[in-house]
Amino acid sequence: MMEDTICAVSTAVGVGGIAIIRVSGPKSIEIVDSIFKGKSLADVASHTIHYGHIFWKNMVIDEVLVSVMRAPKTYTTEDVVEINIHGGVAVTNKVLSILLACGCRQALPGEFTKRAFLNGRIDLTQAEAVGDLLSAESENARGLSINQLTGKLSLIITTLKNQLLELESKIEVNIDYPEYEDIEDMTVSKVYDELKLLFVDIQRLISESNNGKIVKSGLNVAIIGRPNVGKSSILNALLEEDKAIVTDIEGTTRDIVEGKMILNGNVINFIDTAGIRETEDVVERIGVDKSLKTLEGADLAILVLNNGEAFTKEEEQLLEKIKEKRHIVFVNKDDLEGKLILPNGVEAVYGNTVERDGLEALKKRIISLFELEELSKKDFTYISNARQLALIEQVKTSIDNAMKAIEEGMPVDVVAIDLSEARTKLGEILGDVYDEELIDELFSRFCLGK
Repeated sequence: MMEDTICAVSTAVGVGGIAIIRVSGPKSIEIVDSIFKGKSLADVASHTIHYGHIFWKNMVIDEVLVSVMRAPKTYTTEDVVEINIHGGVAVTNKVLSILLACGCRQALPGEFTKRAFLNGRIDLTQAEAVGDLLSAESENARGLSINQLTGKLSLIITTLKNQLLELESKIEVNIDYPEYEDIEDMTVSKVYDELKLLFVDIQRLISESNNGKIVKSGLNVAIIGRPNVGKSSILNALLEEDKAIVTDIEGTTRDIVEGKMILNGNVINFIDTAGIRETEDVVERIGVDKSLKTLEGADLAILVLNNGEAFTKEEEQLLEKIKEKRHIVFVNKDDLEGKLILPNGVEAVYGNTVERDGLEALKKRIISLFELEELSKKDFTYISNARQLALIEQVKTSIDNAMKAIEEGMPVDVVAIDLSEARTKLGEILGDVYDEELIDELFSRFCLGK
């Protein structure tokens, strides 16, 4: 496959000022040169741009700028040519079809980045960061992706891997050459002490992975409560748009309504749920079930109460349901006569959506609960996806097993087996070893042209 020359449109589909078609592979310069009227691309210097026209069957197809980048200093480490054309759908499709007719193959989703990985220009964490950068919705998510793309996470993982390799080497030397006096004597106590330090570093990576999730994907916040307490109005006020339908009729919201905002550089996914109550209405019951399911998966629950009504048994049950989850109680409609008496020990933010009171206090409470202000000051070097986290958990287990083996008096050569397993898993994070199907699936999530 790596002998193919591939091409794809690298810009968004649709009408635009320009479109870029990327070509990569051993024949990229030759193929583009065969349809380009201007300078001979075979003779130009690397990393230069040239003006001319695309010709096909004696017809001018478009006026273009062509960038020529010669291997190995390119995105894929192969010869790469990028054709800048006018951004119309017809002209873009025409130039792409000409390239395919001249011997290029249509690139698969993510294939350019896949080649960069397979050719050794980037490791797997950096390749994943490319996809994350394309989908980043906040400044913090962009910062996380750039840190991974520039190799900060790779350096941490590589350092841990090298520490394990060095420890394994010392153990092997002691096993194979016990007669040598000038080598460091790797007693089980020394091995144990070094493993404890490694364990702390790995545990820190795992514990900070939740920060990575927040930065990358944002917080899922479920707005819950009985019907007609003002959940949809709060969603609309927070987003400053009419996202959800608001009426005085109970049960107006029958399905999940979502909206996003940026808070301290992080995406907050607000989810307005159907009012939770006992009901005989089949459709409303489905909405209530969806609300409860949404609540289970949320990072934060905002329980909305009506200041103008007494605290109900249903609300007591909701409060009990969210007590083990991070939550905020928001007493809405504080512009009405107060009839609500909160249970002892329950703290709340008070406000209303008519005068927009309390909304800033609500945002500040979210920032405080998840330490978003401190999070925005950090360097965003985190484990950021499920694949990486699953592997680092396995590394932790292997090192824990090695420490337990030492505690149980097992010989160091047995301990070395666990260390080897841990090192292999670190290598899988970086992509030193990989499963072909996993790699194909990972890059299939990318867009065409990347």
